[in-house]
Amino acid sequence: MAVTMAMHGFGMLLVLRTSGALQTRFRQKPSFAKGMLTLILASWMILLVHLVEVLAWAGFFVWTNAVNTQTAAPANASLCYYFALMDYTTLGSSYNLHLRWRLLEGMIAVAGLLTFAWSTGILLTLAQEFQEEQMLLLKQKREKHRAHAGSEPEAAAVSHRSPE
Repeated sequence: MAVTMAMHGFGMLLVLRTSGALQTRFRQKPSFAKGMLTLILASWMILLVHLVEVLAWAGFFVWTNAVNTQTAAPANASLCYYFALMDYTTLGSSYNLHLRWRLLEGMIAVAGLLTFAWSTGILLTLAQEFQEEQMLLLKQKREKHRAHAGSEPEAAAVSHRSPE
């Protein structure tokens, strides 16, 4: 579990650094598309971090032959990855670990819950920054429109006259 949390910590710092670099780059001329691109890239990176963490669990299960297949044949890498992913996401599966590794099933789920909560916090922070930037851009656009409309009082007065 400590390995999973360390991997996740490194991954989330990488997500934040990458997002920060993109935000700095896009700060000169921000837009909705650039903000969404940053959020989407961060989401993909977070997903990749989770999948790598599951890969670490699966590698452990292959190495220890911990997954019980109910047959004499050991579980292959694909089955171990499937099992780890199902337990990491707390969905569970029809497979179990051998009795001496059984407590790890709950530990995978706990690791998944903790890392998903952490990822949610990171993504929420990035989404909030995006929304604040978009609201600021909208406010600036409205102020610019009002200033432009206010600089032409004669045109505005003409448009508000009733036909005589």
